[in-house]
Amino acid sequence: MQKIDSTLLERLQNLSMLSISQEEKEHTLQELNKFLEFVDILDELDLSSLEATFSPIDISAPLRKDEPHLDPTIAQKVLRHAPKAMDNFFIVPKIIE
Repeated sequence: MQKIDSTLLERLQNLSMLSISQEEKEHTLQELNKFLEFVDILDELDLSSLEATFSPIDISAPLRKDEPHLDPTIAQKVLRHAPKAMDNFFIVPKIIE
């Protein structure tokens, strides 16, 4: 099992643009590692005899018609919630090193 250490947590924090206080870092590390332990337990299950499905229920959700409509204010409404935006575009940090 791979563990998350403080170096990886710093990298994840930078990539996700989150700020975790020094007091919360140890608790966050413990919680993330508990999650990884749970995933390792799930990996031990033998699922080779099961068919891959999206849902155990054999019904699908009703879909709405995909009809375009023009609303010039949609971009401004969406960008209002963005941390950074300029000229009707999101501004995102460079993530490829």
